[in-house]
Amino acid sequence: MEAMRLRVTRSIIPNLFTIGNLFSGFLAIIYFAHGLTQPHSLLIGAQYILAAALFDMLDGIMARLTHSSSELGVELDSLCDVVSFGVAPSVMLYVAHYHDQGPAGLLLAGFPAIAGAYRLARFNVQLTSFDDKLYFRGLPIPAGALTLVSYVVFYLWGGIVPPEWRHIATNFVTVIVSLAMISTIRYDNVPRPTRRSLSQRPVFSTAFIVSILAVIVSGGTLAFPIMALYIVVGAAAHSIRLYRKRREERLDFDDFDD
Repeated sequence: MEAMRLRVTRSIIPNLFTIGNLFSGFLAIIYFAHGLTQPHSLLIGAQYILAAALFDMLDGIMARLTHSSSELGVELDSLCDVVSFGVAPSVMLYVAHYHDQGPAGLLLAGFPAIAGAYRLARFNVQLTSFDDKLYFRGLPIPAGALTLVSYVVFYLWGGIVPPEWRHIATNFVTVIVSLAMISTIRYDNVPRPTRRSLSQRPVFSTAFIVSILAVIVSGGTLAFPIMALYIVVGAAAHSIRLYRKRREERLDFDDFDD
């Protein structure tokens, strides 16, 4: 009996939130699967992806509060994320737009899931500590999922994108989000609700708070433009840093020649 006794540790608290993330992603896929015959199911599935994002945020907060970050927690989180923010958005794209486009549609719909899985695997092998990071290499997979979901719900279904542009626009958004996830572009991490975090990055923290309020006030319609801006600004800042670095290296080389 002693050998069969389960050991319950404080890590169970954040892990329960992580499991909530996974179960929300599972429910999203179930509802998306009924989307062709029951269109309202797509909206319910999108809400479950939002719920998964909330669970994903809360599991990190609880891990820090309980000082229970671990390799197991990291691996579990990644496995859950690939379902909720990789597979589920891909299923959503397939049902909402790509279901009648043959093999090419299948490939495009699956691109976010493939890119997300690669992004998470790369993150795990490069992980050196459990401390909060100010930046991520590549677009975080939850951000990619929220970008795709907000585009589909408010722009593709909402009729904002003209019918003649829907195919091109959806392909563009799908490919760009997927490439951003597997890129080496440095993206800001979500600021933590602490005085230290706010003081380290006051501009980004303020922009983040304003963005949240804007999304709430707009009923969600501003979510996609804000996420798109996040992707573009991150890519632009990365390009500027690369240009400056190469320029400094070139100047140093010229000085050495002199």
